Amino acid sequence: MIEFATDEWAEAFMGVINESEAYAQAAKTWEGDFYFIVEAGENIPQPIYLYVDLWHGKCREAFATTDPSVKDPVFRMSGSLENWRRVIEKKLDPIQGLLTRRFKLKGDMVKVMRAVKAAQELVNCTTLVSTEFPE
Repeated sequence: MIEFATDEWAEAFMGVINESEAYAQAAKTWEGDFYFIVEAGENIPQPIYLYVDLWHGKCREAFATTDPSVKDPVFRMSGSLENWRRVIEKKLDPIQGLLTRRFKLKGDMVKVMRAVKAAQELVNCTTLVSTEFPE
């Protein structure tokens, strides 16, 4: 098991993305990097920024940081640890999470909405990382 929102988890996630033919096909025209932000809360003393650089169906870089100035991604999607866990456990679709305001997005929402299949395949990739959540 790999602890969620750590460098080790980000590296494992990148590996799964890069091995996924389904993601490669769904995201073959996608260009854009993200901070997936885990907001501070009961088990998260300060926000954690998971940086993921997605480019034409591959992940070029992924890591975790608590310093948001390290990168300036095109997209920033933030939510609570509980909601990220629900996404990874496939109990919450991230697009539905955006529409119901469980997540906040900074960036071009229209571009994200045009890439729903890529988002679904990205979530499928998260489910393949043996994840342990902070309790």
